[in-house]
Amino acid sequence: MGKLTILALRIVLALALAGSLFVQVRMVPLLAVDLEEAGADLVGVRIPLLAIVVLGIMTVQVTLVCVWRLLTMVRRGTVFSHGAFRYVDIIFAAVAAASVLVFGIAVLLAPGDAAPGIVLLICGASLLIAGAALIVLVLRTLLAQAVARDVEAQHLRTELDEVI
Repeated sequence: MGKLTILALRIVLALALAGSLFVQVRMVPLLAVDLEEAGADLVGVRIPLLAIVVLGIMTVQVTLVCVWRLLTMVRRGTVFSHGAFRYVDIIFAAVAAASVLVFGIAVLLAPGDAAPGIVLLICGASLLIAGAALIVLVLRTLLAQAVARDVEAQHLRTELDEVI
């Protein structure tokens, strides 16, 4: 991966992190006020919904930080090592948690006045996010294969050096 690509991705990650912090600090309190002003209809879902929103933002932030760390490993040429698995595992857990949180929104809205189509759309979004988590799991398997091949190649180089 080229230096320009890494720089561009880091800029995108930094902007996404700044945006998520803005949403967390400024927009969530405004959402809380809006939910409070909505009346008695949303009293039972107000706190759980706000908690899901904050936790969902945190899953995005955790993922962004882990991708940043993986980019650092790519730049240093150490991404094909066992240290990368920690970050990939955290990304998988964060995306899986995001899927569960989105499904939680559907569960909160289902008994209320929300249209069934909206609840189904939210369930579909949860399923898509779960699919993204599974893609991360597949990519982790590919990383494991690459690390195994790298270890094998280093072993063969060592043997070759001994022969020469």
